[in-house]
Amino acid sequence: MKKIVTQSVLALAILAGVVAVWIAYVPAALPLLARTGLLHVLGIDAAAMDKPATDKGRPGGSAAGPVAVIAAPAVMLALNDQITAIGDGRPLRSVTLLPEVTGVLAEVNVNSGAYVAAGAVVATLRDEAQRIARDRALLMLGDAQAAMTRLETLGNSGAVTDLQRQNARLVLQTAGLELREAELELARRRIIAPISGWVGILAVEPGDQVTASTALVQIDDRAQVLVEFRIPERFVARIAEGDAMTATPLARPDQMLQGHISAIDNRVDQTSRTLRVQATLENADDTLRAGMAFSIALSFQGDEYPAVAPLAIQWSSDGSFIWVIRDGKAAREPVKIMQRNSDTVLVAGNIAAGDLVVTEGVQSLRPGAEVAPRVVTPDEAVVTPAVLPATTTEG
Repeated sequence: MKKIVTQSVLALAILAGVVAVWIAYVPAALPLLARTGLLHVLGIDAAAMDKPATDKGRPGGSAAGPVAVIAAPAVMLALNDQITAIGDGRPLRSVTLLPEVTGVLAEVNVNSGAYVAAGAVVATLRDEAQRIARDRALLMLGDAQAAMTRLETLGNSGAVTDLQRQNARLVLQTAGLELREAELELARRRIIAPISGWVGILAVEPGDQVTASTALVQIDDRAQVLVEFRIPERFVARIAEGDAMTATPLARPDQMLQGHISAIDNRVDQTSRTLRVQATLENADDTLRAGMAFSIALSFQGDEYPAVAPLAIQWSSDGSFIWVIRDGKAAREPVKIMQRNSDTVLVAGNIAAGDLVVTEGVQSLRPGAEVAPRVVTPDEAVVTPAVLPATTTEG
């Protein structure tokens, strides 16, 4: 029985020593151990352990001299609020050509995938009947013009009445209108490209019977590609035409394209509470196509917050905090993390630009402990972790 008691006392002593070392080098452990009641069981005074580090005999106290740390001044950076969305691309202009009348295709003058210029004849329908009608109208117009000329010649002798002149003039005008109608019917047999662009895959061939609802060819002007996407309504007041954006094709995630906002819808969708936005991407190398999916990114510059190195952020049971040097002593400041970047952390708290924030050596700090900081620039604190200077004590 005595042996068991001895072993128990020895185990408690070892455990108390381990806990004391843990508290000495990990200050954040003290509140956690106090709540679990382990300090009371081991007979450790939590209040005494948490006294300012200026007490004699404590790490960082006056007996050991100031604590050597690495510190960097806090800088103010703007909070970047970013939107990501998925958008669908479409060409700058696109038309689908349909014949105006029913007929049989006589010629198709373009190939699938070819480039066609505006005004080019894409296809023609058989037009024999329309050519005959045009020639007949020409004959009628010529005869009416000849009759009008004879009446004007006889009119000088007084043998022609005003009524005859009016009838002849009416016949001439009617013949002219019939010729125009015949030429219009003939022109309707020619399908002309209204824009310049690239032809899609043709679905018709010469000899096919087509109607006014038959799609002959689709032409896309993809010199620029328009991307439509939606953003949450809370960004309505922060977006404007001309704002820069980036787009990444989902099929080519390594390609990042620069564009700008070209159009904003006039109302928010009541169902999704989103606003439709249109962006324009240049396509000079003709690598983009209509229907492609894009990942859209928009950045908005927000309020400014102090930026510190990621190594400066510490955690306790109460949340995140940093160590700030004020009047040569360490002060523990609770902070709220606003944004994490690759090399900085933006925080909100009782910290201003220029305040020295400890980035290395935080394990030895206590509130009120005297420190001997080696100040580095914010870039040095992030890119290359500094080496703590050697601490010397007088013996």
